[in-house]
Amino acid sequence: MTEQATHFLQWLPLSAAFGFIIGETYSDLRRRRKYFQEATKDLRAKLDEATTSTDFLHRALKQQRGIINDIHRRLMAVSKGLEKRPP
Repeated sequence: MTEQATHFLQWLPLSAAFGFIIGETYSDLRRRRKYFQEATKDLRAKLDEATTSTDFLHRALKQQRGIINDIHRRLMAVSKGLEKRPP
């Protein structure tokens, strides 16, 4: 065998191992990225769901304020009517 062929056979396993390590690292990073993207999608969906539930609370509070204002107007009308009565 020539000297070049000998060097080639010596470095071939090392270069194959190096390529395998780089490939495994790349695929691991890709797998993790995919997992984190899915986790982010799930968190965004939960955030949207939480926003929807707060909208419901805001509507309920607005309705309660309206009811309280109506009751207050009626009470004021009754109390003012009692004040204007002749003694």
